[in-house]
Amino acid sequence: MTQGTTQLFSSGFETASFVASSGLLSAPWNLIADLNAETHPNENLFWKKRSNESDSTIIAFGTAQNRVGPDLLCSSDMMDNPFEFLCSKKNPYFSLNQPAMSLFNDHRPSLGQLKSEIDLEKPVIVTGLGVGGSVASLFTLWLIEKMGLSDKRPLCITFGSPLIGDKHLQEAISRSSSWNSCFLHVASHRDPLDSSFISNDSYRPFGTFLLCSDCGSTCSENPDSISRLLKEMSTQNQGPQIPGYGNIVERLSSKAICKDSDVPNMAQNLLQASLASQLQALGFSNSHLSQNDLVKDLERHELLLTLNKRKRFIPDKRLDEMKTYMAQLEWYKKISKNRRTGYYDSYKNDWFPRDQDVLMFVKILNNYWKDMVEEVEKKPQKEVGVFRTRWLYAGTNYRRMVEPLDIAKYYKEGGEDYINKGRSEHYKQLQKWKEEDKKAESINRKNVQSILTMDSCFWAHVEEALISLRKCKAAGSSVAEKEEAMKRLEEFEEYVYGLLKNYTVSPEIFLEDSSYMRWWKDYKTFKGASYDSRLANFMKKHAAYEKGEYDFSLE
Repeated sequence: MTQGTTQLFSSGFETASFVASSGLLSAPWNLIADLNAETHPNENLFWKKRSNESDSTIIAFGTAQNRVGPDLLCSSDMMDNPFEFLCSKKNPYFSLNQPAMSLFNDHRPSLGQLKSEIDLEKPVIVTGLGVGGSVASLFTLWLIEKMGLSDKRPLCITFGSPLIGDKHLQEAISRSSSWNSCFLHVASHRDPLDSSFISNDSYRPFGTFLLCSDCGSTCSENPDSISRLLKEMSTQNQGPQIPGYGNIVERLSSKAICKDSDVPNMAQNLLQASLASQLQALGFSNSHLSQNDLVKDLERHELLLTLNKRKRFIPDKRLDEMKTYMAQLEWYKKISKNRRTGYYDSYKNDWFPRDQDVLMFVKILNNYWKDMVEEVEKKPQKEVGVFRTRWLYAGTNYRRMVEPLDIAKYYKEGGEDYINKGRSEHYKQLQKWKEEDKKAESINRKNVQSILTMDSCFWAHVEEALISLRKCKAAGSSVAEKEEAMKRLEEFEEYVYGLLKNYTVSPEIFLEDSSYMRWWKDYKTFKGASYDSRLANFMKKHAAYEKGEYDFSLE
């Protein structure tokens, strides 16, 4: 084992003890018991709502159905999908248990009325037993769609509920830690419903599972570990009868801490020891033939989950580090300007040793932001806006600073038409998010010398203008080719003038050795000394632009 591995610990045993001793399970279960004690003739689905002194609300769901089949319904096949908000670009669909979804849809109008009555600014617990727990999970997902930024998260507590969806549903919910934490599923080793679909690899658990036996309990939010434990627990099921969860809740509350703390000899590190203790709490004997393999399987699942979590949180923690690399590029931009060449052309022509260092900075920044954009695209649609806004400013600065360098590399290597053929998708997405942002950028003409050109593809347009100019001058170009190239040059003139008029172009483009100035000098010669246009008139007095003093109203 590596040093990093030996420091890991699974807190499922302690978390289960905390949940059991907190009294959290008693009120939901008592409401379920009251609901089931009532008669519900000819009602396939029923529920009961109760508010207590703390102004919180508990809703318990019950159903006449004791079993549901394993058939799955894909969200793309739903006529009116109430959970469309869970979909994302990277996860465009998911599947739900068809019988449970049919039960939910059959009562959608009345459930919609119930949903409208719930005030999420106050604590809400949604609960259910068995198939009623499946409906409780679906209803909680529906509540999440209603949830605003200032609302409290609803908590769904199910007892002996079968799994309700596939891995795509689990991934959609798990992409938001706040959503995943809305679900607590209590499952007994004696309950056949809990593991009824576990042999079907299409099903996947989500949320936190409180797994319990006559010996104790443990908690896990790792879907792989939960699946493995449910499979093992299914071999211990003793008969088809649903266990008395009331007795289980009472026993868990009185026995929050398992006294048997002996750890099997096979445990080689802290993680294995904690997992072995949890297996004992679920009634797995130390002499169980598969105990060693089971602990190792669970250890592997925990390690993978830890690595995935670390990868997921690295973008947040590394943002300050990325700012350091951006500062390095700002310095590079400054010294390139002092050499009378812009940082774009300095990077493209690789004139100085420091230009080689910038290659590393660009690579690191690109890897970081590609991962960031991919993470956002995997998130459910409802979460994208919040996540995107948080990073929009940093992502926009990155795009405007680094994309010109990628453009420089692209054309240096002989590329053409960067915007349509060479542009990375993550740049397109960052630009799209910026365009969708309703906050207008304030432009101070007096500070124009310090800005980054707002169109990060500006230099791609310059390169295409250079290519078009060569085609106009080339003896081998046809008349049609020259006319098309000339049209593009005229469009480029208008494009540049429009940016300048809005003071959204860095004055760095006017440095003596820049690609833009090279284009302008050649273009002016090609057009002739008498050529007149708005851009031509501007270029005669462009020095005033850097001071923010050019008056475009006189044009």
